[in-house]
Amino acid sequence: LKAESDAADRVPITLEVNPFAAYQCEPPSTSVVTSRAELVEYYTSMYRMRRMELGADALYKAKLIRGFCHLYDGQEAVCVGMEAAISWNDSVITSYRDHCHQLARGDTPANIISELLGKHTGCAKGKGGSMHMYMAKNNFYGGNGIVGAQQPLGAGLAFAHKYRGDGGVAFVLYGDGASNQGQLYEAMNMAALWKLPCIFVCENNQYGMGTAKARSSANTDYYTRGLYMPGIKVDGMSVLAVRQASEYAAAYARSGAGPMVIEMDTYRYHGHSMSDPGVTYRDREEVSGVRRARDPIEGLKQIILSNEIATAEELKAMETKIRKDIDAAIEVAKRAPTPPADELWRDVYQKQDMRMFIRGPDMTSSHGDLYASGA
Repeated sequence: LKAESDAADRVPITLEVNPFAAYQCEPPSTSVVTSRAELVEYYTSMYRMRRMELGADALYKAKLIRGFCHLYDGQEAVCVGMEAAISWNDSVITSYRDHCHQLARGDTPANIISELLGKHTGCAKGKGGSMHMYMAKNNFYGGNGIVGAQQPLGAGLAFAHKYRGDGGVAFVLYGDGASNQGQLYEAMNMAALWKLPCIFVCENNQYGMGTAKARSSANTDYYTRGLYMPGIKVDGMSVLAVRQASEYAAAYARSGAGPMVIEMDTYRYHGHSMSDPGVTYRDREEVSGVRRARDPIEGLKQIILSNEIATAEELKAMETKIRKDIDAAIEVAKRAPTPPADELWRDVYQKQDMRMFIRGPDMTSSHGDLYASGA
């Protein structure tokens, strides 16, 4: 019976997605082949991300998360759809809106929340926080706190894939707010010149901080701005459309043809960060209107229900379990230890001798007495 059930879960299902806009290339097919197992996996992955981010919201408001905190709720389909199209042999690098990408690359909600809380069990030992998630063993390179800083680094990751000949592709994610960075176009130029396996992914969530895209960009068709490389625009609220576009772009880059631009048309429900109420430059009706019409989780739920892939009761049971799992992860993170005091002096340099002199706020609070390596 289990074998029959597993076989039924893998039966191909063909669904249609919204058309893609294309620049200097043919658009991907709008017919997407998937299965019951995949659709349920995408649904639970996005729901888990949503609950984790809402948990972070509550922890920030309780003043347990300090500093900057940029949430991803609303944009989950971009992360889940992209990851469904690639493997951990491919590299991913993004901005500071990075919690869900860390989860997709193999970390646990408990570890991610621990890092948000500044606990020693986090991926950066509690010293990086929200903006500096990292999972190098699975080719996730952050989590970058400087706007656009990941763009040239991503081109470097693509260069490394080409140099090593490992077949990997680098996915370089940035927002519409970082789309006018000069370093992006320098990176694009090198990627095109050297035909690097690099996919530049603009997560267009419509606002760069509190500035609407039309007020900051003379050309808001971000998928055309590679100029000398092809681009496609995707419904970034459809996990299946994102997967289809990501597969298409990855195959193009792996063929040796060079880089491509993907514009993900998406939306963030929270403000730019937790310090931004998100209603001074847009009204609540705009946000609720997107939720009603385009929410990625609700949209996939309707596909699942209308195709009789799962019942409403079955989905509710999955949601209840995820809520409990996230609640448990939060409690684990709360109980996790804070970094010991000597962690302040660790990880400053690679292969660091702990006797190395590191200056504190003043000389009396400095550390170590070794001034020259090898001394």
